[in-house]
Amino acid sequence: MARTAGSHAETTGPRVRAAAQRLIARHGYAAVSMRQIAAEVGVQAGALYLYTPDKQTLLFDLMRLHMEELLAACEALPEPCDPRAALAQFARFHIGYHIDRPEAVFIAYMELRNLSPENFAVIEGLRRRYEERLEAILRAGTAVGVFALPDLRLATRAIIAMLTGVTHWFRDMGPMGRDEVADQYAEMVLKTASAR
Repeated sequence: MARTAGSHAETTGPRVRAAAQRLIARHGYAAVSMRQIAAEVGVQAGALYLYTPDKQTLLFDLMRLHMEELLAACEALPEPCDPRAALAQFARFHIGYHIDRPEAVFIAYMELRNLSPENFAVIEGLRRRYEERLEAILRAGTAVGVFALPDLRLATRAIIAMLTGVTHWFRDMGPMGRDEVADQYAEMVLKTASAR
């Protein structure tokens, strides 16, 4: 099938991913067709297969790219020696990074069930790597007695869920700015983890 006039691989590929992300976040993976994605981009449906072999691969690529970029940004952070400072930094980073990416966050959490087992295993591995960053901070703080957490894995998941929840309700026009929200969440996380 002929490529639509003005369509170029280096610009259309990212547009396909952006349209898929927008539509899947709005309607859900099962409700979105390749034809809808093509219409959103302005190309023939058959042209999508120049950029992705199928819808499953497109979903997987969206999740994988989100997780790889998240990990790269997290791994670039300086590592404070003090566990309390490290935990506050992680909380602020997580909120700051995710608050601008609500569609990617929604897909990364809500569409896991639609991944094939092989693709799920890859994404779960990337998620586990990210969780291990936080778990290492909690373990270090517990070892020196500044944190009191009986189950580090459970605490890790609870903290990430709490921080990620900001993307569901935060709006820039709200009464609190993103820095204030991040600071208050960091304080709540510290209080949750701290030894009495």
